[in-house]
Amino acid sequence: PPVRVLRSSQGGSVSLSSFKGKQPVVLFFYPKAATPGCTKEACRFRDEYSRFTQAGAAVYGISSDAPEENAAFAKANNLPYPLLTDQNAILRKTFGIKADLLGLLPGRQTYVIDVSGRCVLSFNDQFNVEQHVDEALKV
Repeated sequence: PPVRVLRSSQGGSVSLSSFKGKQPVVLFFYPKAATPGCTKEACRFRDEYSRFTQAGAAVYGISSDAPEENAAFAKANNLPYPLLTDQNAILRKTFGIKADLLGLLPGRQTYVIDVSGRCVLSFNDQFNVEQHVDEALKV
């Protein structure tokens, strides 16, 4: 995918290309901050966060929500990792993530990118939200 710089809920911005050669990255795209499924998924990533960091991986949640909405969502749920704003769903489209429910809901997709920049997991499931964490941890 083209180089994208995304605004972070923790202030500043993040360039996904900056991780290549440094550390693996877990990216989970979620439809909407503070909705039941997304909250459950984000909290499961929070609860397992130390397992990802022990494996040397960075974790990022990504949605089209504004940085302020993501910051409020992160604060309300004590999320230890940044949430990134994919304005106009450009990165979502670049990755080819399909919408669900007749196109009404942005897709829920998780990727694990290894240290060399290669995608080693692509997992899509709108409804089994906690399985995204399990699949990422396997890799």
